[in-house]
Amino acid sequence: MKPIRTRTARAIAVAIVAGSLALTGCSSDNGGGNKGKDESKSQKDAAEQQDPVAYGDAAASSGPAKEVTGAKSGGFINVYMQSDLTHMDPGQIYVSDAGQFSNLIHRGLTNFQEDKDGNLTVVGDIATDSGQSSEGGKVWTYKLKDGIKDEDGNEITSADVRHTIERLYSKVIFDGPTFVQSWLSGNDYRKALPDGPYKGKHLPDSVLETPDDKTVVFKFNQPRPDLPQALAMAGYSIVPEKQDTKEKYDKAPKALGPYKIAEYKPGKSMKLVKNDQWDPKTDAVRHQYVDGFNFTNTVSQASQTKRLVADQGEAKNAIQFTDSVDPAQMSDVISNPETKKRTIQGYQPYVWQLTFNLDRVKDKKVRDAITYAIPNQSMVQADGGRYGGEVAGGLLAPTLPGFDGTYDPFGKLKKPNGDPEKAKALLKEAGVKEGTKLTYAYSNTPRGQAQQVIIKDALEKVGFDVQAKEIDRASFYEQVGKLDNPYDIYMTGWGQDWPSPSTVITPVYDGELVADGASNYSHINDKQVNDLIKKALTQEPEEAAKTWEQAHHRIVEEINPAAPVYYSKQIQLYGSNIGGARYSNESSYINITDLYLKQP
Repeated sequence: MKPIRTRTARAIAVAIVAGSLALTGCSSDNGGGNKGKDESKSQKDAAEQQDPVAYGDAAASSGPAKEVTGAKSGGFINVYMQSDLTHMDPGQIYVSDAGQFSNLIHRGLTNFQEDKDGNLTVVGDIATDSGQSSEGGKVWTYKLKDGIKDEDGNEITSADVRHTIERLYSKVIFDGPTFVQSWLSGNDYRKALPDGPYKGKHLPDSVLETPDDKTVVFKFNQPRPDLPQALAMAGYSIVPEKQDTKEKYDKAPKALGPYKIAEYKPGKSMKLVKNDQWDPKTDAVRHQYVDGFNFTNTVSQASQTKRLVADQGEAKNAIQFTDSVDPAQMSDVISNPETKKRTIQGYQPYVWQLTFNLDRVKDKKVRDAITYAIPNQSMVQADGGRYGGEVAGGLLAPTLPGFDGTYDPFGKLKKPNGDPEKAKALLKEAGVKEGTKLTYAYSNTPRGQAQQVIIKDALEKVGFDVQAKEIDRASFYEQVGKLDNPYDIYMTGWGQDWPSPSTVITPVYDGELVADGASNYSHINDKQVNDLIKKALTQEPEEAAKTWEQAHHRIVEEINPAAPVYYSKQIQLYGSNIGGARYSNESSYINITDLYLKQP
C-alpha cells in the first residue's frame, strides 16, 4: 500500500505462504456490496478468509480472462480522485493509488489472478507461467508469451525485461520496490550497476541472463521461492527499452495493458482509452469492457461521497479509485439500504502508525510517552469509525497469517483513547520540559487534516508544543522518506506486499535499508532486529514465523520506532450503472479489471 504504501519491501525467503491480502464478504457482479450485512469487517473475518496463494501453470496463465457474468462493452467510467497519481513509471510505483492504476496500463512477468471468492493465484502475465524454479529455488526461468506488444506495436523481448530490471539500479528510480534488485545484488545493489543500463553496461549473466529473445533467467545466491509474487508487484512492470525516457517516463509511460493514456493534464485530469495493441488472448487477468476511463483528480473525498450518494448524471458511471467513503457521511451511506448496496467492504492489509524519526526523537521514554498519549480510537473515528479501522496493538495486520489479536503491549485495547497520565510520568522521567517543540508532518487529505488536530491536541495536553507541517498528498512519502527530513513524527501506513511478515518487518525495520527513498521511515538500525531478519529469511515457514514474532516484539516493546495506531479497513462507493464491482483481496480496493457499464 501506501495514500497508504503497499511498499507497495525488501526481502523474503519463505515458501508459498498462507493468506490472501484482504478479506471480505463482497458483492456479486451486479453490486451486492456486502450482502446486506450491517456489521463492519472483523478480525474473525480476516482470519477465517485467508487462503493459500497458488502458483499457476501455463494453462492458468493463458488468456483470455474468465468472462464476468452479464458484462457489456462500451462507455467510459468516471474515476474520482483527490489528487494526482504519485507515479506512473512502473519502477517508481510502490503506493496504492499508482498500483491500482498500473493494472490498467502496465503488465509484468507475472500477476495476481483473483477468482470471485477472492482466492489468489500468481499467473504468468507476459510470461507463459508463474515461473520455473531450479537448483532448490535459487534459479528462476521465464519464457515470454508471443504477441506481447507495447502501444506503438513494438514486440516485447527478453531485452526489455532485462532493461526493466537494470534501470531500477539507476538513480533515475528512487521510489519503487527493491526486492528483486537486492536479492540479485545485495542491499547495496546500486553499486553493481550505478548507471543502470543507460551507459551500455549490464548485470553479468551469472545474475540475470537472457539467452534468447524469449527467455529470462534470474540467478540468486539463496532460494527465493516468493519471486513470482514479487514480480507481480506493479513496480516490476515492463518498461520497453526503446520507449524509456528516463525521468520523463513518469509523466508519459507506454502501455502494454488494455488501456493507454490519451490525455494527461497534471493535477487535473487524465483520459485512458483502449490500447489496440493489447491482445486479450495473452492476458489471463484483465478485461477491456469499457472504452476507457476519465480520471478527475480534483474531487475531494467528501465530494466523491456526496456525488455517489446522490447517484445522478455522470456519477452513475463513477467509482472511487482508492479513496474511501467520507467518514462524515458514513451514516448516510450505511443507513440507506439502496446506497449500501453500492458499496464494497474489506479488511485492508495496512497498519497506520505514528512513526518516530529516531535521528531526532532519540529517547525511548519520550517515544513511549507519545505512544501512550495517542487517542487511538479518536484516530479511527476520523477515518470512518468501525468501517474505517480498529485500534491496533502491534505493527502487523490481521490479514497476516498467525496474527495475534491479543498482542497489546501499550494497553490500547483497555484504554483506546490513551493514557495521558502515564505519558506525563514518562516525560517527567525523561526530563522533558513543558513546551518542548515537536514537529508533526501530515498529508493534506481530509483524514490527515482531521487526525493532525487530534494528535496535536493529545500531545499538547501532555506538555509538547506541536508544530504541525502540511505536506502535499502526492509527495508525502517522498518527503518523509528523506533521511534528513526535518520532522520528528509522521503518520505512515504500511501493508504487506504479499502475506508474510517479511514484507513488513524487512522493508520498514531492517537497519541495512536506511537510505533516502527507502521505506525505513524511522531509521531504525538495531543489530538484534537485523540479525533476526537474516535468521528468518533462511528458515522454513513454521520456524520463520516464530522468528518474525520475536523480531516484532523486539521492535514494538524494546525500541518503539513507530506507535501502532489502527488497523485499516476499506469501504468504497460506486455509481448504480457500474457492473462487476467487488472488493479485490489483492489490491484492497474495487477490482478495477472486471468493471463494466450496465447501460453503456
